[in-house]
Amino acid sequence: MGQVKGKIMSRTLDVYLYSHHVGQLIQNDHGDMVFDYAESWLENPKAIALSHSLPLRKEQFGRKECRGFFAGILPEESKREIVARNLGISARNDFAMLEQIGGECAGAITFIPAGEELPQPDYQYRPLSDDKLATILKELPRRPLMAGEDGIRLSLAGAQDKIAVHVSGNQISIPLGGAPSTHILKPAIDRFEGVVFNEASCMKLAAAIGLQTAPVEIRSTEGIDYLLVTRYDRKITEVPLELKSIQRWHQEDFCQALGIVSESKYQKEGGPSLKNCFDLIREVSNIPVVDLQRLLDAVIFNFLVGNNDAHGKNFSFLYANGPMGDWHTSFAPLYDLVCTAYYPELSKTMAMKIGGEYHSENILPKNFEKMAEECGLAKPLVKRRIPELAEVAMTELDNIEIEHPVADGVKALIKKNCLEAVRMFKD
Repeated sequence: MGQVKGKIMSRTLDVYLYSHHVGQLIQNDHGDMVFDYAESWLENPKAIALSHSLPLRKEQFGRKECRGFFAGILPEESKREIVARNLGISARNDFAMLEQIGGECAGAITFIPAGEELPQPDYQYRPLSDDKLATILKELPRRPLMAGEDGIRLSLAGAQDKIAVHVSGNQISIPLGGAPSTHILKPAIDRFEGVVFNEASCMKLAAAIGLQTAPVEIRSTEGIDYLLVTRYDRKITEVPLELKSIQRWHQEDFCQALGIVSESKYQKEGGPSLKNCFDLIREVSNIPVVDLQRLLDAVIFNFLVGNNDAHGKNFSFLYANGPMGDWHTSFAPLYDLVCTAYYPELSKTMAMKIGGEYHSENILPKNFEKMAEECGLAKPLVKRRIPELAEVAMTELDNIEIEHPVADGVKALIKKNCLEAVRMFKD
């Protein structure tokens, strides 16, 4: 960052949504990040806001107003620290990090240095051999998101090692420049045995019982297991000459929509509550009746499988552009479903309270009744839905064909939880 006699020089990034220039992200003379919508975007009759927390307006958004959304695009915790160190920037400098890695981000947003042209869709990918992919996966803890490698500008939120990739059959490639990815690749974690098989079991079970879930696939290279998660914010369409086009769809997680910074994603630390989440559905979704049910099912499913880490960044909205240029907002497919209860070293404290109770093992029917009351849901519906999902889950568990000791242990724990839920809620 340039300085003149101790003064920070302002810098600007042009912000694009799809191919539209929608505004400018500015690091002002005080080093603060602020955001302005472009006048041309405000005058566009088909314009939408980048975020529910950043409504269309002429007035500038200050740091506190815009940081929840923009910083929410970036990696978190130790991964953020390592990325910053590798790039030679401060871990607290959201602007500098977006400048460096804000090419292929979640949703349909791209950051380009002011005045530069948005890259044309001449997408380039670097194919990876098995041994090269294995090398990258081994290096991810030291080089998150491959940040700093020439031509690579990828950003994903979260604290886990992961990378955005393009998948075509068995070929995995790294997107270069602003090329879109198709999948998120999540390698095994040494600290948590078999977490790839744990997450795959939970994700496949959710899909099997009818919840909208991002498709997943387990793969391995040179003894390293990894999970491939199909991106729900990318749509592959057939175009002439037997080519395929990858279209970005905009999305944001619930913390971004509420303007809450990632470091406060847990309810105990100022993050969203379940009431906040259900109220947000009512405010934002084009199909609130459908999406309220989807969110309720997600809450119940997380309870049944022992996923205590379901915080506000694990729920998202998808903003799809319709055929008439209209925008359709809905609750995004579920992702990051893991049985955290399988690992005794992980906290039993839930990311969000259910009816006043944080500890998952203390949840009783009265807690779900209180949750229903707080969230404006019908108590009979909520109490009936829990054993319904539990019974279907127990039936479908036997159809989850993942051969691994951790998958077996996770399925046994889920079955135990479901049996207890049926007993409690049917009495």
